[in-house]
Amino acid sequence: MCVRRVWSPPDPCDLARNLGVLQRGPGDPAFQIGADGAFWRASRTPAGPGTLRIAREGTEIEGRAWGPGAEWLLAGLPALLGADDDPSAFVPRHRLIHAVHRRHPGLRLIRTGLVLESLIPSILEQKVTGIEAYRAWRLLLQRHGEPAPGPAEGMRMRVMPDPRGWAMIPSWEWHRAGVDAKRSSTILRAVRVARRLEEATSMDLAAASARLRLIPGIGPWTAAETLQRSNGMPDAVTVGDLHLPGIVGYALAGVRGADDEAMLELLAPYAGQRYRAARLILLSGRVPSRRAPRMAVRDFRGM
Repeated sequence: MCVRRVWSPPDPCDLARNLGVLQRGPGDPAFQIGADGAFWRASRTPAGPGTLRIAREGTEIEGRAWGPGAEWLLAGLPALLGADDDPSAFVPRHRLIHAVHRRHPGLRLIRTGLVLESLIPSILEQKVTGIEAYRAWRLLLQRHGEPAPGPAEGMRMRVMPDPRGWAMIPSWEWHRAGVDAKRSSTILRAVRVARRLEEATSMDLAAASARLRLIPGIGPWTAAETLQRSNGMPDAVTVGDLHLPGIVGYALAGVRGADDEAMLELLAPYAGQRYRAARLILLSGRVPSRRAPRMAVRDFRGM
């Protein structure tokens, strides 16, 4: 059975830009964009698996949902689209950021309310290329997830396993997906305390980050990448990233090779809004030319 909700955003809402941070690669089984431009998500909610279709209907946004988690997904539709975000708290301090901020009035920081859904793919992205991480996420969901409810089943969308399902994945299946023992062990430790981790959605940034980082293998980078999506934290700036410090340093100061310390110093005027500032910098397209070779794609299956 399909349930429906229509929501009228009070301000501009850029669906593609805002929801795009949830897609883990072009073949993500849990996120698709239909031929009609609608956005489809398959999620494991506290009420069970659900499928959500989001489409713009004039000035309104329509959500349709299927499965045991349908009502939960529709209840969270405004937050998912940035209704809890307060962009008025952001004051541009650089000419570049001011220009980008003006060009993207519909940018909002989304809130899924689901920690594990963002945490697991973020762990898969630790210290590997995006290609490797997206492939692992795709294969694990295809082999160990379940068909998404409703019409998404015909689209071959998948809902990720529940915590017990992740825990039951045998070692050779992680290996087959190209996931090394360090990352798979971190995921297994996380799913054992999934309920405690999900409590982080009601915490402030410091407490939520601390809760996630109690798990060995989850550091500042993974915690920030997760909380940006699950909690919509405007100050959850990503540290420990291979490229972001260099991009911020080049965009704001014209310097190359900036490290985390330099990046945080440059973002200090945006305290409380550093993640939003970083998003806008990335949208500017002002990035240094690549001088170092790209990280090599490794194949853990032969190791």
